[in-house]
Amino acid sequence: MTRRLALILGIIGVTATVVAAVVLATAPGVIVSLDDAWNLEMGEWRGPVLVGWALVMNVLGGGWVATILAPLVIAALAWLVRGWRGALFALIAFVVSAGVVQLVKRSLGRARPQDLLIASDFGSFPSGHTANAAAVAVVLWFLFPTLWMAIGGVVWTVAMGFSRTVLSVHWFSDTVGGALIGAGAAFLVAAVLWRWVRPPRVLDEAETRDPWADPPR
Repeated sequence: MTRRLALILGIIGVTATVVAAVVLATAPGVIVSLDDAWNLEMGEWRGPVLVGWALVMNVLGGGWVATILAPLVIAALAWLVRGWRGALFALIAFVVSAGVVQLVKRSLGRARPQDLLIASDFGSFPSGHTANAAAVAVVLWFLFPTLWMAIGGVVWTVAMGFSRTVLSVHWFSDTVGGALIGAGAAFLVAAVLWRWVRPPRVLDEAETRDPWADPPR
């Protein structure tokens, strides 16, 4: 991962979500058709075990667990492996992700599915639970950049998004938008705070001249 690539991924994630919000506001036909079909399919899948699992994911991915406990625990881990700069990067990434999610929610004001199984706040697009899961996944990968951490982050994000549609508290496109915006925000923050994020190493002359250059091997 390079700083330039992190910036590109961040821009793509946030821009794609904003474009999807504009499409939903102006010409939602194709997206709404897909969402309706997925929601009907989830209705066929629902059973006590699947719904119970989704309810557990609801607790883990929202409320005080996701907004207070998880960020503080991850910030503490970041402090241990990267110092105070790593901890601050993690907290800023979570705040930016949540802020952009709320901005898009308030701007679009999309209605949730009518058959939702739990009460939820205003605005369906994008999914805040899924955005938080994606932001957590990206932040943890920057702190512990291994293949298994990347795979675990993807699985966690997909599972969170799927659980939201099982409960019909979000449309399918809400979860995709949430994943893109959460990951995108974390990548953008990482690109801005690159020297706080990447593993400590001595800068060579080329990197000093070009802050977007690949780090030395």
